[in-house]
Amino acid sequence: MSLFDWFAETRSRGAAGASAPLSEREIPDGLWHKCSTCGGLTYIKDLKANLLVCPECGYHNQVQAPERITQVIDEGTWQEVDGALESCDPLGFRDRKPYSDRLREYQAQTGLRDGVLTGLGQILGQDVALAVMDFRFMGGSMGSVVGEKITRLVERATAMRLPAVIFCASGGARMQEGILSLMQMAKTSAALERHRQGGLLYVSVLTNPTTGGVTASFAMLGDVILAEPKAMIAFTGRRVIEQTLKQKIPDNFQTAEYLLTHGFVDSVVSRQKLKSTLAMLLQLHGPKKWLPKALAATRSPELVARLDPESDAERL
Repeated sequence: MSLFDWFAETRSRGAAGASAPLSEREIPDGLWHKCSTCGGLTYIKDLKANLLVCPECGYHNQVQAPERITQVIDEGTWQEVDGALESCDPLGFRDRKPYSDRLREYQAQTGLRDGVLTGLGQILGQDVALAVMDFRFMGGSMGSVVGEKITRLVERATAMRLPAVIFCASGGARMQEGILSLMQMAKTSAALERHRQGGLLYVSVLTNPTTGGVTASFAMLGDVILAEPKAMIAFTGRRVIEQTLKQKIPDNFQTAEYLLTHGFVDSVVSRQKLKSTLAMLLQLHGPKKWLPKALAATRSPELVARLDPESDAERL
């Protein structure tokens, strides 16, 4: 090959690379994020500043549990509880590899002991007991530890007279723990019923995806059920439903918006408004500390005493 031919071939290769479609170009790791919905490229720092929501199409990317806590809980108020709990493979389960080995792998990959973080904190000054599931840990599946941590958190919230908020992200029950996993559905539901009987608020936040045994238990038991836009919310897969019903189901059948239309979800809230929405709900359903101040201008102790018997009407 002559020198002229070599330059011509090199130049043609460069031109072909420059004109290649965006989807075929190599994107450096850790600098840019390509949206799985619209294909738009976003600088990672800008994406994190936008709470991992695509600025082009509004797609809500999955959020890791520690990052979700940072987004929602006031800085300096988070106190994790029951952080040392981890599964012990009670059935000695083995599929392609032992369950115990699989647990160690996910613990190393995620830095978590299991699929949920629980703790106490504040949302814009409102005290709350919070649980956040992490889909990275075995698809957010609910095993004994996930069920136990959520149950303990709800029981702690009941004892402390606190509202509870749970961010759900799960593929369902953890098959490696068999019936021990399924019984967590009843255990968490019973704890939430005692919390409800105490007159306390429980808010469930459904994120993408929320499916299986989690949907069939605590995810759908909220006094108020919120969901992120376009979140997949289901009990079982589309194919199973279609084979059972012998008919085609709508394309948006298992989306947050579809469930909102049919009354299964109370509101679809964008991530940018989620913290303020939760704070508003906690304030509205919390102790009426605002009532005496709001009525102070009326100078009517009788009205204050009638609406808020526990207040000290004389101080007005």
